[in-house]
Amino acid sequence: MRILLTDATGEVKPGAKQAVRATLREASRRLEVGAGDLALRVVDSEAMRRLNHRFRSLDRPTDVLSFPAGRTLEPGGRRHLGDVAICLDVARRQAARRRHGLERELALLALHGLLHVLGYDHETDDGAMERLERRLRRETLPAREPA
Repeated sequence: MRILLTDATGEVKPGAKQAVRATLREASRRLEVGAGDLALRVVDSEAMRRLNHRFRSLDRPTDVLSFPAGRTLEPGGRRHLGDVAICLDVARRQAARRRHGLERELALLALHGLLHVLGYDHETDDGAMERLERRLRRETLPAREPA
């Protein structure tokens, strides 16, 4: 899986980007995702608020939004899996509340977004996504570093 990571905030450190990519690569390998592209964009609170309002009619930022692409093929036959947006400001607050570093929180949110892009839905699947995500967190996330 190819990960197209864009930092619209300009504030994400290279180590955090590397952790996100490593988590997503390992999760996609374990899930046997195969070839395909995932676009991941880190945004600020205002950009996330606009996305959340447009797509969910909620006028506030959220931590992560996912936009599955279905079976869309790109030119050249590559499959576009979907898009994930992560709010850096919300991720920072959640990392502090959970008492781990931002790197781990960004990887955790990226993993959550990937699962949604792949069709998992914790609101309707009787806990299947939550169980899978818990397992993948143990297996793929960077170590808990202090906040």
